[in-house]
Amino acid sequence: MERIQIDDFSQVKMLSQLQASPSGEKLAFVVTQAQVKANKYVSHIHLLENGKVRKLTSGGAEKSLYWLDEEHILFPGDRTGKYKAMADEGFHYTVFNKISTQGGEAEEYFALPFPASNLIVLGDGKFLCIGQYDNYAMTTEGLDGAEKEEMMEKIREEKDYEIFDELPFWFNGKGIVNKKRGRVYLCDICKDEQKAITGPYMQVTGLKYSKELGLALYYGSDYQWMDEQVSRLFVYDLKSGESREMDLGGKYRVQAADFVGDHILMAATTGQRYGSSENPIFFNVDVNTGKMQELADLDTSLGSSVGSDCRYGGGVSNKGEKDGFYFLETMGFNSFIRKLDEKGQVKTISPDVHGSVDCFQKVGDTFYYVGMRCNGLQEIYCCKEGGEETCLTSFNQEYLQTHSVVEPKYMHFTDKDGVDIDGWILEPVDYDPSKKYPAILNVHGGPKAVYGETFFHEMQFWANEGYFVFYCNPRGGDGKGNDFANIRGEHYGVWDYNDLMEFTDKVLEKYPQIDEKRVGMAGGSYGGFMANWIVGHTHRFAAVASQRSISNYLSKCLTTDIGYYHNLSAMMADPWTNMDRMWNNSPLKYADKAKTPTLFIQSDEDYRCWMADAIQMMTALRMHGVDTRLCLFHGENHELSRSGKPKHRVRRLREITNWFDHYMK
Repeated sequence: MERIQIDDFSQVKMLSQLQASPSGEKLAFVVTQAQVKANKYVSHIHLLENGKVRKLTSGGAEKSLYWLDEEHILFPGDRTGKYKAMADEGFHYTVFNKISTQGGEAEEYFALPFPASNLIVLGDGKFLCIGQYDNYAMTTEGLDGAEKEEMMEKIREEKDYEIFDELPFWFNGKGIVNKKRGRVYLCDICKDEQKAITGPYMQVTGLKYSKELGLALYYGSDYQWMDEQVSRLFVYDLKSGESREMDLGGKYRVQAADFVGDHILMAATTGQRYGSSENPIFFNVDVNTGKMQELADLDTSLGSSVGSDCRYGGGVSNKGEKDGFYFLETMGFNSFIRKLDEKGQVKTISPDVHGSVDCFQKVGDTFYYVGMRCNGLQEIYCCKEGGEETCLTSFNQEYLQTHSVVEPKYMHFTDKDGVDIDGWILEPVDYDPSKKYPAILNVHGGPKAVYGETFFHEMQFWANEGYFVFYCNPRGGDGKGNDFANIRGEHYGVWDYNDLMEFTDKVLEKYPQIDEKRVGMAGGSYGGFMANWIVGHTHRFAAVASQRSISNYLSKCLTTDIGYYHNLSAMMADPWTNMDRMWNNSPLKYADKAKTPTLFIQSDEDYRCWMADAIQMMTALRMHGVDTRLCLFHGENHELSRSGKPKHRVRRLREITNWFDHYMK
């Protein structure tokens, strides 16, 4: 068996954007692979037909796709580069290319004068999409001669400035979003027309279409006075060209919605019970009257939040059909396809297999999905409701069979408060019970996320380097309902911290081969909060790696993209009405108690956990004589460990591993 290396994530094929053709006889999807030497990701569209897989495109930048008809696929990308120069004049085109499923060269089909996504094919050259609109944009449209040159000079000059006059003004992975909106457009490529359906200030986050009803629905946040965001849901009649607003009672935030038969099924929350991370309630919405009626309160963890660092890209996570609403749900530490019918009855569609379902398609009574099964990597599977699943691809089979992949050992325990906690242990490769080993506690982000039995490259690498690796799902995580996830306010950093320390005790008790003086801890995002919290509350760890972290809620809530609502919700406080709670829940308060050598990993475009928190914590530790190091990555964001530039991902993992080696080996 080959040992897993620090750059082995580049050997993994990552699958996304699974889409069935109109007849359902063909499946198209994107396969992405990292290239470390070239420092980029290469993506190609593949086709699964009659049980055989073949690569359809060769450009290397095909990250999304849309079926035009049974024989043709559309995908975005300026393959010739002819539109690049127009950006200097304020135009940001999205070029859609068409390729035959029989192969051959792709050709430009049409171009839209804005960044476009979520394309819906209506037929006869008409499309719906979400297009990005900048309320402060300047273009040379309609100008000639001196006027055009003057405008181009203004455009060039404005690149040196950013205007912030609303919240949020930036967003992780998107950059500056001030006065930029995703609008719904109806496009007619035969007439080269693009009609904006939504106003200039509504941020649309969801768009669905029912061919049978001739209706589209869209939802998102409408910005009101002083940045108040109101969730709104509309139905658009393609025949009349009119939009009708559905009644959300002025309090519900839409998380997902689609047509189910002749009505809308919607998942929405108020946040009044459990804050901004509250699980949704399901409603039926009458498309004619706009009235909503509660269907089911299932305490559902909507979507798949089972973690892995070997994914790239997304896909369909919920879909309405005539017989019900199909969606992904995290249950415990696994995710499944679930169905909610019009009577409010819910059942599990995909089989009871450990791992995750990452996206899916329904074709007749068969479900196709990208999944990670039993400590494995992504493949495409299929099943019928309640039936066994069949694996249809083998992209990652050879890698798993030829490398020393460690099987996680499940370890359940009940904490001192009587709460059941799920955890796992990776034993070192070539584990010898007669020897002593170092170990690493890894803490996930969120906190509303989960570890499960999916392949995690960084942890497999550490196990191959001779470390025990152990991890669990403390309170605050997903998959076990609102009450389990609710650690807001005074419980933040208490219940979850206690669970992690109890888990560490249990692991050391189970494995006396672990040298308790050589145990490290790593975590990112919420896990970075916990890393910073740990160094101020215990000296039991030999070294800590704090990534994209949180240290000071007084400053974080006023700097990050989700700070002003999510952080205030998590703390159940703000700097003016309860400063003491925010400071008491901030790891920075306890930095003077720290003694543990701490490494900080941070990205300068991480607007989720802004670098000010890492800098404050690192500075405070050094002021108090603690050995520290900060590695700042330029041009990276919150997703560094999952989709950062390949060379940066290698450097990040090397920094952490070297830090642990220095203090624990």
